[in-house]
Amino acid sequence: MKPILVITLLISLTAFNFKDSKWISLFDGKSLKGWRTYQNKNSDAWTVQNGVLHCQGSSSDKSDMQVDLITKNEFENFELTIDWKLAPQGNSGIIYMVKEDEAASYLSGPEYQLIDDKNFPQKLEDWQKTGANYAMNPAPTAKPNPIGQWNHTKIVVNKGHVEHWLNGKKIVDYQLWTAEWKANKAKGKWKDAPSYGMSKKGHIALQNHGSEAWFKNIKLRTL
Repeated sequence: MKPILVITLLISLTAFNFKDSKWISLFDGKSLKGWRTYQNKNSDAWTVQNGVLHCQGSSSDKSDMQVDLITKNEFENFELTIDWKLAPQGNSGIIYMVKEDEAASYLSGPEYQLIDDKNFPQKLEDWQKTGANYAMNPAPTAKPNPIGQWNHTKIVVNKGHVEHWLNGKKIVDYQLWTAEWKANKAKGKWKDAPSYGMSKKGHIALQNHGSEAWFKNIKLRTL
């Protein structure tokens, strides 16, 4: 190969962003392709409108509309980005590494909490507020945008190391399956949920907690 050709090839490879090439879109903005309901339960709560994935929620706790939406594919080590917003007094979540052996997805995988911190009708503990690893790691520095405005979330899972980001700032950093993590699990909400956080690979779930929520720009790259 001629030297000038080698140099040209090297320049081309350097200019190409391999990191960006690994990103995939999990939501096409037109349909629920690539998604299904948790445990394939019946629900008409999830619709697509104007490029946005909309959870209509439900006023009844017993409604079969309260079914989470999950990716058809499972992921292990990844970086996920997603934009979201909530209705007033809304409550939702992004749950990852989900398996379908439990009655609800949150009993299986860790949850990036989404909630109306200021106007929720019940008193919230720090571990219940936006950006927290729900019931495990609070996110005291999180600053979500006002209700009705879009927020940008990033979740990084890499060989047990997890990061939660909100609007460009890291707000949670923790390590799965360590002695500290196990002790935290054993003394809290998940002490009677043996499957919680134990999977190294699973679905990504968008939670239907009875509230209206909107999601868009859902992208993922494997690590």
